[in-house]
Amino acid sequence: MTLAETPAGLRILHLSDTHLFGDGRLHYGQVDTLAALDRTLARAGSLDTLDLVAATGDLSDDGGEQSYRLLASRLARFASDRGADLVYAMGNHDLRAGFEAVLGARETVTLRHGFRIVTLDTSVPGAGYGSLDADQLDRLAGILAVPAPHGTIVALHHPPVPASSALLAALELSNPEALLDVCAAGDVRLILGGHYHHALAAQARGIPVVVAPGVANSSDPLAAAGTERAVVGSGFAVVELPAEGEPRVVFLPAPGPDDGSEIFDLDATEVARIADAAGSGA
Repeated sequence: MTLAETPAGLRILHLSDTHLFGDGRLHYGQVDTLAALDRTLARAGSLDTLDLVAATGDLSDDGGEQSYRLLASRLARFASDRGADLVYAMGNHDLRAGFEAVLGARETVTLRHGFRIVTLDTSVPGAGYGSLDADQLDRLAGILAVPAPHGTIVALHHPPVPASSALLAALELSNPEALLDVCAAGDVRLILGGHYHHALAAQARGIPVVVAPGVANSSDPLAAAGTERAVVGSGFAVVELPAEGEPRVVFLPAPGPDDGSEIFDLDATEVARIADAAGSGA
């Protein structure tokens, strides 16, 4: 598939939720997430023109340095071969020590072709939900105080838009309005997120929000109310952001032999138990 060129714009490969293990374990005892990542990158390999690779959290499942090395060995080469910048965001499964030891700072600012890309760490240690504290929001406001020529992209794990299922609704970003206040007051043109394990395009305060499909698995946004279901399946997003105007987003699958096989189907009681343990309690 050949995607249209974006004159004077930014082409982004957006990946999320790779959930790698350093020791080769299978995710939920079923999914080889490293193989899923390799398959995803092979599917995206026709993108010879690329400006940015953004990986928006839950990069590791065990939080160990080896899992981040496996990720970096793939993504750094993929980005370098195409002359693209590479940014990582922390997710709720990521551990700060391992992330920082291999991937570097948890919050970064990158400039590319007049665009500014800001990564934010929405993780809360030991929890599944996300949050941004006052210091983080103040830093973001300070960055946005000086506009970039073509605006700013914010990359984070927990999107500032509602989830589609009961469990993920309990594990959302706890203060999305505070983030959106800062973004809307600045030059933010696009927010990239993950966490939901399914493709989603939305708007919040007029800002486009793109949630990438999961690499590790696919959640079912049509699961029965109160339940949570996931199947084998990987995907990614390609986002083209012009110098002016709205982004163009294409969501693509990375097909595998077991696609559609059920990984879990949690009833309302189990969803409530997990939500109580990992949610914000809001």
